[in-house]
Amino acid sequence: MQGTYGDSTRSVKATDTERLPGSPVAPYPVPAAAYHLDPAEDDAQDTYGRRSNPTWRQLESALAQLENSSDAIAFGSGMAALTAALRVAVAPGATVVVPADGYYQVRAYAREYFTPRGVTVVEARCEQMCDAAGSADVVLAETPSNPRLDVVDLHRLAMTCRARGATLIVDNTTATPLGQQPLSLGADLVVASATKALAGHHDLLAGYAAGNHPDLMERLRTERLHAGPVLGALEAWLLLRSLATFGLRFDRQCQNAAAVAVMLRTHPAVRAVRYPGIPEDPAHPVAAVQMRRFGGIVAVELADARTVHALVERSALLVASTSFGGIHSSVDRRARWGDAVPDGFARISLGIEDTEDLLADLEQALPRT
Repeated sequence: MQGTYGDSTRSVKATDTERLPGSPVAPYPVPAAAYHLDPAEDDAQDTYGRRSNPTWRQLESALAQLENSSDAIAFGSGMAALTAALRVAVAPGATVVVPADGYYQVRAYAREYFTPRGVTVVEARCEQMCDAAGSADVVLAETPSNPRLDVVDLHRLAMTCRARGATLIVDNTTATPLGQQPLSLGADLVVASATKALAGHHDLLAGYAAGNHPDLMERLRTERLHAGPVLGALEAWLLLRSLATFGLRFDRQCQNAAAVAVMLRTHPAVRAVRYPGIPEDPAHPVAAVQMRRFGGIVAVELADARTVHALVERSALLVASTSFGGIHSSVDRRARWGDAVPDGFARISLGIEDTEDLLADLEQALPRT
């Protein structure tokens, strides 16, 4: 029966507690740095807070259910999960491919950490990923890309990696597990920032990795233990609490993004719009095959930076923020962070406001000429 559940039901079921008489229906946090030990037992599950935590395990079980994976590992942030995955997968002397058009800090980390260690770092745009993978040992793909929302053909990329014996890691942050299932398309590992749509309230940092290869997951869990990029128990509980409403929130965000993308395409103040869910978008043919939903982010190009600033100032609903996926709709002008985009390029993350209110607010906030 579980395979037929809708997304909101899956989100609620993923956070279920045991149905024992007298036990709480909602999960509760276990903030513990140390545990009572049995002097005669050398293989206890919970010994020290950096190694394990009951709240982590409940969260990781929920994340694995949403990603349809056999295992998931929680981290203190999305970058913590992603960099740990790269450290585990990339051997000295290897060639690693990272997105040239994805999150800018990933490129910076790859260059600064791996290049001095004899690793060849190749930066490839979405449309170059499959060709670049032909000579790689590890490939990290982000799709849809942040911030342009280009899409990588994951099935084709996975086949290329498999033919070479390369490890494929997919950053699923923008799509979320309700929008895309990279493991079913051939990825070896999924990483994501749960700070964004999964947590959804702009109030915590978290990340995770999910996969089906026991040896890879065990090495990743050991890396977390040794390096220490752990998630606090209270943050894990807050994220677990948020997951129950993830399906509802993401449904509204996708609905809002689709409506805003259609509206902006014909607005005279808008030079270009990117959203993989509209048929006119160049990423749509591939996105329509591999994505179940197209996400809550719309990329838009306005005349210049001043026009973006005026949009935020005139809007009653949009906030200026560099994160995305939260309940509040937000705008981020990406050139300020060094992305190779025009000064008037903005990433609009749609929240859970009523669609009609958002459309009316954008209409009055955008200039007509």
